[in-house]
Amino acid sequence: MRPDAPAVLTRRACLGAAGLLLAGCRGPSAEAPDWTARWVGTDLERGHRLRDHGLPPASLPARRCGVLVLGGGVAGLTAARRLIQAGVDDVHLLELEDSAGGNARGHEVGGQPCPLGAHYLPLPGPSAREVQALLEELGLLRRKNGRWVADERHLCHSPQERLFYDGAWVEGLLPPAEAGSARLAQYRRLSQQVSNARQHLGFALPSHRARWTADHAALDGQTFAAWLDAQGFHDPGLRWYLDYCCRDDYGADSRRVSAWAGLHYFASRHGFHAPGDDAAEREPVLTWPEGNAWITRRMASAIGSDRLHGGQTVLQVRSDRGPQAGVQVLAWDEALGAARSWSAQAAVLALPAHVATRVWADAPKALTALAAATPTAPWLVANLRLKAPLLERVGAEPAWDNVPFGSPGLGYVDAGHQDLRPDRPRMLLTAYRALPEGERGALLTQSAHAWAQRLVDELSSLHPDLPQRLAEVHLMRYGHAMAIPAPGLRGHPARPALRQLGGRLQWAHADLAGCSVFEEACAAGAEAAERCLRALGRPAR
Repeated sequence: MRPDAPAVLTRRACLGAAGLLLAGCRGPSAEAPDWTARWVGTDLERGHRLRDHGLPPASLPARRCGVLVLGGGVAGLTAARRLIQAGVDDVHLLELEDSAGGNARGHEVGGQPCPLGAHYLPLPGPSAREVQALLEELGLLRRKNGRWVADERHLCHSPQERLFYDGAWVEGLLPPAEAGSARLAQYRRLSQQVSNARQHLGFALPSHRARWTADHAALDGQTFAAWLDAQGFHDPGLRWYLDYCCRDDYGADSRRVSAWAGLHYFASRHGFHAPGDDAAEREPVLTWPEGNAWITRRMASAIGSDRLHGGQTVLQVRSDRGPQAGVQVLAWDEALGAARSWSAQAAVLALPAHVATRVWADAPKALTALAAATPTAPWLVANLRLKAPLLERVGAEPAWDNVPFGSPGLGYVDAGHQDLRPDRPRMLLTAYRALPEGERGALLTQSAHAWAQRLVDELSSLHPDLPQRLAEVHLMRYGHAMAIPAPGLRGHPARPALRQLGGRLQWAHADLAGCSVFEEACAAGAEAAERCLRALGRPAR
């Protein structure tokens, strides 16, 4: 999942209640499983506190600060970092969970680090200047002869990707296409169309740094699937791959996301390259065993434990008017079991649109309208610890990203892939699923073991010995993991107004872009911090 994707954390898959339909899939084992499963990560009770319990009185001693950042995802961490860099010393951040990171948090299973969400970050392009600055500060990028150069120790090691296709593993994720085949012809034609879109329309990350034209709006007004049909892209292998890409970044397939979003996936970054093209090699990405938590933990550390407060559920936010203008916040302290009021000169509300409208008293009409228009995808991330390495099928050797062709699922990532020991056994796999919106209720009510069994049944089509070699499964569930860029969302009229909000209470989230991507969240946090500084009369450094 790309943050943002990303967040979103940006991966994986869709299961129906009747179970999985995979070519060559094994049925569930009749024997009782010799493994355990449990939920980890997000505390659903905290997230539903306001919905279920309303507003309690503030009984803890009130606190005051200069600027309050509400939400410790990538946008909130970026905003706090920018404010501190600008010389605002009295910055405090309130985070719902015990640790910050949002969709880019990490975990450990059996002492091994692993992601709970977004697990990689592509090298940023020229428009993502906030990400470039962050990575330079963290020592991941440096300038050499006028170009950005990445620290190769943190780039994804080879082999990067493989696809389980027709009973064997093949390199890369595009289904194979024979020379002279209709499939290869469609690959090459799509490659040219994406190249034309990049050159003549313009796409960027963050997306608002590219112009918006009537041609963009026309793409935003239809689904990606409808656009592909109209352009004559019917090859089943190509359509499966494009659905996979959309689920990976957006949490929904080409029938749900806009044509603008489908083209933006390729045109804003690395393009689409047919096999044999000079640029067909996969773009370099940064990744770590714990995923993008490697980054967010360092961002949080720079803020400092004395200013970052975990276990704080924001219940209400309101702006004061008049000569003593400021922001008042009511938050529930999960450890103390009581509410506290906070007063600040200004605040950044770095929460998803649907949460921000609930807690922001007198929220701007533009935010309310955008929240109502933004569908969200539920996600499941599972880390599977093995008792023994899995037997390998024929074909390409084990890779970082391992995907079954034709599946609604998105396969698994080898969480230990960055370990360069030649004899390293693969003992921890991270599987991702972007679920249909209708599965949100089942994600809340069904047991961890039931969801783990679904994953095991699916992955057994790749590794029939998985049930016997599995020790435990830790599952992370996100009820509203990421915004789905459905038709009309990118061009929603509320978006420009929200980027120009005045006053001392600012909103910052990847939802402002309509997709959960790290670059979008980072830009939203930095720009909201700049607006806060202007409202306070503080010059930017």
